[in-house]
Amino acid sequence: MTLKHFINLEWKQYFRSSYWQKSMALNILLVFFALSFVVMFLIVGVAIYPILKDQFPDKDPLFIVNSYIFYWIIVDVLMRFFFQKLPVMSVKPLLTLPVKRSKVVNYVLGKSAFSFFNFLPMFAIIPFGIMLLINDYPITSVLVWVLTILCITLIINFLNFILESFSAETELSFLPVIAISGGLFALNYFNIISFTDLVAQAVNGVYNNPVLLLVPILILIALYVVNFKMLRKKLFLDSSLKSNVKEVNSSNLEWTRKFGDSAPFVQLDLKLIWRNKRPKSTVFLVIFGLLYGLIFYPNPNYADKPWFYGFIGIFVTGIFLINFGQFVPAWDSGYYKMLMSQNIKYKQYLKSKFTLMSLSVVILFVLSIPYVYFGWKILLAHFAAAIYNIGINTHVILLGGSYNRKKIDLNQRAAFNYQGTGAVQWLIGLPLMILPLAIFGVVYWLVNFEIACLVLVIIGVLGIVFHKKIMNVITKKYLASKYKMISAFSQDN
Repeated sequence: MTLKHFINLEWKQYFRSSYWQKSMALNILLVFFALSFVVMFLIVGVAIYPILKDQFPDKDPLFIVNSYIFYWIIVDVLMRFFFQKLPVMSVKPLLTLPVKRSKVVNYVLGKSAFSFFNFLPMFAIIPFGIMLLINDYPITSVLVWVLTILCITLIINFLNFILESFSAETELSFLPVIAISGGLFALNYFNIISFTDLVAQAVNGVYNNPVLLLVPILILIALYVVNFKMLRKKLFLDSSLKSNVKEVNSSNLEWTRKFGDSAPFVQLDLKLIWRNKRPKSTVFLVIFGLLYGLIFYPNPNYADKPWFYGFIGIFVTGIFLINFGQFVPAWDSGYYKMLMSQNIKYKQYLKSKFTLMSLSVVILFVLSIPYVYFGWKILLAHFAAAIYNIGINTHVILLGGSYNRKKIDLNQRAAFNYQGTGAVQWLIGLPLMILPLAIFGVVYWLVNFEIACLVLVIIGVLGIVFHKKIMNVITKKYLASKYKMISAFSQDN
């Protein structure tokens, strides 16, 4: 199988998938941001030489740029670790065909070299290199310098995949990467070890002696070989069938029976959260959400801005609702087809989600009561926000879930995992957060704080009163999208 066949298969898989049209808005937004970054890097690449020459007339602009390469490496490693994923393709069908595994691995690794993360620095480096040539720098040395930066970029690219591989199986896997990066930055900042000078001298050495370009090239080859061996070991048809023997933690969920016919689904959701990495992260975020108010309430700059309390209340009491609810029903995508084939009412299924999210809002409001230490207005704002979350935001987020078309792997690492995120998750933030802030702020500006809280309470109570009618509308929407979601969740997207 040739490279042309691989590209053709991926092209068909992408444009024939069910999520292609649903992600058009997000794709357009990402293209816009990508072009914006390209333009900014081009401007920096062209303007940096005359700016440095004007500000530091006694120094070589090239050596100044080299002195900042260390900081770029640190930032690039962190950005890639959190946002760049190894490009993959559906390889299981290929494993039953006479296709060498080495070809598949080489294609996947080669594809990663064309990542936007690798191209973006070149939009600044190449214009800067042209500026160097215009100012009579040696052609050979400039070309070697550009190739050196390209090698460093690709080294970071393949190093990131190794870090991803070692951290994928652990919770809070981002902590070691942050700790090491922060440690290197601290050592450099306090002049214990000057990494800026070491990296600058290394790059300057390659610039002055082109033969030394072999060093980053050899490092790049070594990292490629390591990645090749790691991926090749995992490329087996039965690799996904292997399981690790783990101790099963069971818990008594008898108390959920008081929720009536939705109790079995509530139990399933609680077990799903407890036993899987990705949904378990929503529980960890609850701690952050509860402490979110400490960023603002003790700050005297926000003491005279009570209109902001409504937004904080929505976030603090609704942190679980927002993070868990935005992926309904994608949490069940792995067995969604089986679930929909059972003799159950869709309304019961959605009612369990509503019950779990509403219960979380009540619990978080109770846990946030100590914020009354900073003033009674804060407690009042949290109460109004909790009522609004139960009456409005639970319905908004369930309605948004009817547009979810992306499958979620529950066993993937939890931290900074954007699998399953689409345009729905971006757009749903407007009615969830911006709308209550706008309502609260406008009423506060026109009348006062107490009336603004009362308006949020009234809107939330109306949502609770008309809950059954709203749920009927949402249920009809899910039923209309039922088979589209089954088809979408059956794909490895």
